[in-house]
Amino acid sequence: MSDPRAFLSFDADNNQHEKTLFAGQCHSSSPTPFTVQDWSSKEPLPQAQWEELIKQKINTTNMLIVLVGRSMGSATGVHKEIAMAASQNVPIFGVYVNGAGPHSTLPPGLQRNRTMTWNWNDIGAAVKQMMTEGKNG
Repeated sequence: MSDPRAFLSFDADNNQHEKTLFAGQCHSSSPTPFTVQDWSSKEPLPQAQWEELIKQKINTTNMLIVLVGRSMGSATGVHKEIAMAASQNVPIFGVYVNGAGPHSTLPPGLQRNRTMTWNWNDIGAAVKQMMTEGKNG
């Protein structure tokens, strides 16, 4: 069986570094290895075209992982990606990055009880849980 596939949602203006680290560590550091591919748009696209592209990519994954940074309130792309995942029954969980924590603002649609610190044992357990809940599991 292949590794679970995750779509990483993150604030591209503020958390690019954390996304790179997280994606690089997910396969070797998590007790439940999973795959993250870079599905970011490589070029600016009209909004409707971007939304269709991202919706298709989310639909091919087992889960959406939101990297929750300190500037989540202004990350409108993240808000849209969460809504897209929810509309397609793709399970969602969050990981605090870059100094964010339990009192940080969460994007709409991300539940606090499904958001955790960057701890690979907890993330691995969440990946296992998402695989039992997800439509693509």
